[in-house]
Amino acid sequence: GTWPQIRPAALAGSLLVALYVLSEFGAVALMRYPVLTTAIQQAYGSSFNRNYAAILAIILVAIAMILVFGEQRARGRVGRQFGAVTGVSRVRVVSLRAARIPSYLLLAVVPTCAVGVPVSVLIGRLLQAETLRELDIPSLGQAIANTLGLALGGAVIAVLLALPIAALAARYRGRVVRAIESTGYLALGLPGIVVGLSLVFFSLAVIPALYQTALVLTFAYGVLFMPKAIGAIRSSVAQVPETLSDVARTLGYSRWQTWRHVTARLARPGIMAGAMLVAVTAMKELPATLLLRPTGTDTLATELWARTDVSAYGAAAPYAAALVLVAPVPAFLLSGARRGHTDEVPS
Repeated sequence: GTWPQIRPAALAGSLLVALYVLSEFGAVALMRYPVLTTAIQQAYGSSFNRNYAAILAIILVAIAMILVFGEQRARGRVGRQFGAVTGVSRVRVVSLRAARIPSYLLLAVVPTCAVGVPVSVLIGRLLQAETLRELDIPSLGQAIANTLGLALGGAVIAVLLALPIAALAARYRGRVVRAIESTGYLALGLPGIVVGLSLVFFSLAVIPALYQTALVLTFAYGVLFMPKAIGAIRSSVAQVPETLSDVARTLGYSRWQTWRHVTARLARPGIMAGAMLVAVTAMKELPATLLLRPTGTDTLATELWARTDVSAYGAAAPYAAALVLVAPVPAFLLSGARRGHTDEVPS
């Protein structure tokens, strides 16, 4: 049947959703629903004893690991039950006829609720006179600049961390390579508040001068969202024919020159796509930003959270709208950088 065949993909998708919900902070904090992520933030912010926050973080990581292990076990059992099927498969086409329009309307329910309702409510709130009176343009502009700068910095760090892993996974096979690649994806199971809390402890214990600096925050972005860059870069590097690298080596190029002038140049679209994914995701990251941001530095996400936390929804509307409008900016910046290199010839 169909379900047994798609079950592994369904389990993987369910795992991603479960891990995302487990690490969610902003929505549950806004709805005043007590969960582990909000408890960790409260324990960190309301007490000088951070041990309780660390204990809660360990519990959160343990739950995430149980989810990952359970999904792998279930997927493994399914994979052993089904083998390859030979022959030609014909899909039976069913004519919807009169049910076509109701079917389209039913399929439109999810995107309408997920996108249409929030956007329409946001626009309505934004156009209210009270919201326009409370608009602080200098604060909004500074938050936009901080958001873009930190997000692009995190994207650069994520790409630098992901490049060796992605290139290795694209060119080589074996248990060691699979283990390294799997390690790179571990951040998918780490909630942002746990990574932020661990970097707080690390910076205070090892290099106190780095505590609450932009460097630590962008590094947190890089660690959290590195898996997004690994996937995009690996696919792009794998599409570069190995014969081109062999030809470059025979022409006297070193390994580094071959990578720089051949592989990296041809894989640049995937590298830029990975950086864009990281930047867009980092722009709306909240828990790690709250813990690690430099004093006096606010992003769109933190400004939005600060205003909704005191039920100032009208004042929060411009920041929410800016977050939606600014999200495509990294894509334009990175695509512009990519076009700038399109006509270059390897030298």
